[in-house]
Amino acid sequence: MWAITRGGFNQKIFNLPKTLSRPLMATSNLIRVSSPSYSTSSPNHAPFKRVGTHNGSFHCDEALGCFMIRLTDKFSNSEIIRTRDPKVLEGLDAVLDVGGVYDPNHDRYDHHQKGFEEVFGHGFNTKLSSAGLVYKHFGKEIIAKELQLGEDHPDVHRLFLAIYKSFMEAIDAIDNGINQFDTDKPPKYVNNTHISSRVGRLNLDWTDPDQSPEKENEAFQRAMALAGSEFLESVRFHARSWLPARSIVMECIAERFDIDPSGEIMVLKRFCPWKLHLFELEAELKVEPLIKYVLYGDERGKQWRVQAVAASPDSFESRKPLPAQWRGLRDDELSKETRISGCVFVHMSGFIGGNQTYEGALVMARTALKM
Repeated sequence: MWAITRGGFNQKIFNLPKTLSRPLMATSNLIRVSSPSYSTSSPNHAPFKRVGTHNGSFHCDEALGCFMIRLTDKFSNSEIIRTRDPKVLEGLDAVLDVGGVYDPNHDRYDHHQKGFEEVFGHGFNTKLSSAGLVYKHFGKEIIAKELQLGEDHPDVHRLFLAIYKSFMEAIDAIDNGINQFDTDKPPKYVNNTHISSRVGRLNLDWTDPDQSPEKENEAFQRAMALAGSEFLESVRFHARSWLPARSIVMECIAERFDIDPSGEIMVLKRFCPWKLHLFELEAELKVEPLIKYVLYGDERGKQWRVQAVAASPDSFESRKPLPAQWRGLRDDELSKETRISGCVFVHMSGFIGGNQTYEGALVMARTALKM
């Protein structure tokens, strides 16, 4: 739709999809993106806060940073001003990715200036982009709104770190030109499907005959919407799936000695994504000895699985694979070899096996521990 802006100019008002039902999205339904001449105040409306970023080609970090800062109470529904004019930037309420200043006390969040080495902390050492800076200073507020908890709640802090690790850090690294791997070898394939690449493709194509500031600002609106929607999807996933799964795994770790005196067998009461949580919680809780097998029900097959825990999150090797003499066998042949009734299979690599009952799967795990 089109509306008359405060300066009296026709300007497209971009409606974001309402991806969250909670108050988090109530502050971000409308984005006003304009050039400096469009931002005259109107006597009929209270002035909006104005957030500046640079015009011209855009990247994921400032698109996401502008989206996130508008989710905060301080900058709710703020207008985005795209310019490199220092005099205009000086008069704005916040400035992202331009201006050569990082000063959170005055809401200046640039990362291009000489000597800038700010990192997220908490064990993360990747230099921040403008998006990372906004997240560092406002991320807890945004997450707390989604969880409807106070910013000092432990679950807010857990998600604050987890979302940085799984979503934000890559955006910081790509914008700052930091390689994912410590190697001089060329990559074996090209990946142009990540969020930073997809946002970059929203810039005006050089063949487009209309290269006007208005057209460029419309493209930036789309970039904000794309980056912002995926950020909110990450927040939602961590709030609704990641955090409950972590709680389940923590409870199961605490009960592992009730399953077997060794403490090396864990049973999932309810199946959930458990692998990364297990590694993180083992380190956090200083679990000793490390868990070797995880048992869980397979609801589709009405069977039970016994899975060997990997040596590390990215490893295909197991801490203690199921015995070599069991691997590749199935059903009666496997039951005969193991002398355990109800066996279904053991994978050729020994990373997983199955039994028709919980009791049978538990005996498989206990037997494997001793072999």
